[in-house]
Amino acid sequence: MYYSSANVSERRAAPPSLAISTVIFALRPSETSGRPTLWLPLVRRIREPFKGLWALPGGPLSHDESLQDAASRNLRETTGLAPNYLEQLYAFGGLHRSPTQRVVSIVYWALVQPTEAALADVSENVRWFRADRLGDLAFDHNAIVDYALWRLRNKLAYGSVAYHLLGEYFTLAQVREVYEAVLDRQLDPANFRRQLRSTPEIEETDQFLQGGKHRPPRLYRFTGRPGLDPDNRSTL
Repeated sequence: MYYSSANVSERRAAPPSLAISTVIFALRPSETSGRPTLWLPLVRRIREPFKGLWALPGGPLSHDESLQDAASRNLRETTGLAPNYLEQLYAFGGLHRSPTQRVVSIVYWALVQPTEAALADVSENVRWFRADRLGDLAFDHNAIVDYALWRLRNKLAYGSVAYHLLGEYFTLAQVREVYEAVLDRQLDPANFRRQLRSTPEIEETDQFLQGGKHRPPRLYRFTGRPGLDPDNRSTL
């Protein structure tokens, strides 16, 4: 464990440091089954504390930028991503989050489509991980990811959150795959399809998904508001 050279009284007298972190969720195929699963990018720490461990993208908050601007900048600098949707998740300020000083982190979360996720920078120190196979992360970032997953699963009830992980046009089966990936369980296809087709914000188009071996499925699109707020509800 790394400890600062400052003594206990000096650490207690120092003001808390403010930081920004971001949880980014995207659907990527499972390495074994090929089915869509939930993934997020992590950054390997190159300095103490927790040198060598993986952590959420983030960094300190500067004096001349807003919280959201800081979150966007940190994402751009670490992963190259610029998500269309970025929402403040929670503030984490436990007394012992860092062994060197008191750190309060303002955490944002983002949902990106597979085409966006494919543009992320990947290197020795930036990698995608399955959300359910993270291992031990730096600081309290495991707890932060767990909280973000809990929030995401609750947001599914609002109807629009799944469509932030899809393109503009999608099949009903693709929507079900989003729900199954987020909830981490199988859903009955016929029942899910029946419920989805009764949702007023889902509009049938005259286009079909091409390239498969069987009859091409019809494409749909979401017509509700794009936000994740509780007012944007559906019957699903």
